[in-house]
Amino acid sequence: MDKNRPLADRIRPQSVDDMVGQKHLIGKGKALRNIIDSGIIPNMIFFGPSGTGKTTLARIIAKSTDKKLYKLNGTSAGTGDIKAVISSLGGIDSMNGVLLYLDEIQYLNKKQQQSLLEFIEDGSITLIASTTENPYFYIYNAILSRSVVFEFKPVSADEIIPAVKRAFDLLQKENKDIKININNDIIEYIANACGGDVRKAVGAAELCFLSTHIEDNICEITLDIAKQVSQRSSMRYDRDGDQHYDLMSAFQKSMRGSDPDAAIHYLARLIEAGDLPSICRRLMVCACEDMGLAYPMGISIVKACIDAALQVGLPEARIPLADAVILVSTAPKSNSGNIAVDKALADIRAGKTGDVPIHLKDSHYKGAQKLGRGIDYKYAQNYENHWVKQQYLPDEIKNAKYYEYGDNKVEQAAKKYWDAIKGE
Repeated sequence: MDKNRPLADRIRPQSVDDMVGQKHLIGKGKALRNIIDSGIIPNMIFFGPSGTGKTTLARIIAKSTDKKLYKLNGTSAGTGDIKAVISSLGGIDSMNGVLLYLDEIQYLNKKQQQSLLEFIEDGSITLIASTTENPYFYIYNAILSRSVVFEFKPVSADEIIPAVKRAFDLLQKENKDIKININNDIIEYIANACGGDVRKAVGAAELCFLSTHIEDNICEITLDIAKQVSQRSSMRYDRDGDQHYDLMSAFQKSMRGSDPDAAIHYLARLIEAGDLPSICRRLMVCACEDMGLAYPMGISIVKACIDAALQVGLPEARIPLADAVILVSTAPKSNSGNIAVDKALADIRAGKTGDVPIHLKDSHYKGAQKLGRGIDYKYAQNYENHWVKQQYLPDEIKNAKYYEYGDNKVEQAAKKYWDAIKGE
């Protein structure tokens, strides 16, 4: 076996049963497993994070067919490579069709993807494509409509442990003159530190071996070495991809759902990724949208925490940010302001506007009174309780109702106050 090849490649599973993770796809009785066992392979797109088995499974499937296999990678393949695959159709070695494994398909442009349509539609090319990006954003819709999409999930630490053990077993087999000592706690640490990426975990195992000083033919792998080679590998984050938007979504929904523990967890992940601007923006939005008028002073407090975080920067920014996140998570909630403005916007976009009532129009210029501007306006401050009944909305929508008081203590107190004054 060529030791120059990465360990993750040397240890790559050769059958579905040898794979770790993805039991929701390849477990007994699951759809993808049944498709593989049937031997009739449709066009498929494998979507999920790196190191979760997409390439491995595609290779296993390819070996099980009698089709001519071609492998292309979207990062380096060009139109000429695709044309070469197409030109091979009908040859002696491709009489049963071609299976094209296209890794990182998202890097092919629309025209390159379109060039495959005719051939995957008539079955002369069976496409297995993989991507780390959401296919519904990055893959041409006509390709999607002719393919089955299977989502690969990060592999759990418990499932990765056997792969790490196999990695050390292979290293021991390849280096018979050296005794590799490693305990289960270190194996578990590596499995947990890889962020659901089997390839990364196996790579960390290899690095542990390569970076450990060998004395008297003994390789004593320590937890400190494992931590050094793993570093921050447990973090999955891409500011332009699904990981970013999924984390931001979970962050805001946890605050909205009043779960401070979950909100702090997602905050910590975002802090570890160093994405301070996104944290501050989403936190401010949540304070206004979800806490809102139930605790209006809280908005000012959150703004002050954000200002402090931006002023001191990371790592100290984590402290005011944590204060703000816990405040929003534990505060009473109201989205009445958000609902009100969305209702008003819906009317405006539907053309329901109308002219400003003449008594509300600007009258601070010469000739305004001749035009009737502001003549009948009643200055509310001159009346009892600083309120007087008059029409403020345009005639066309004078009875529109946008704001409904929330059921929280603050808004209900305001409702009680105004109901008494307005006699409602």
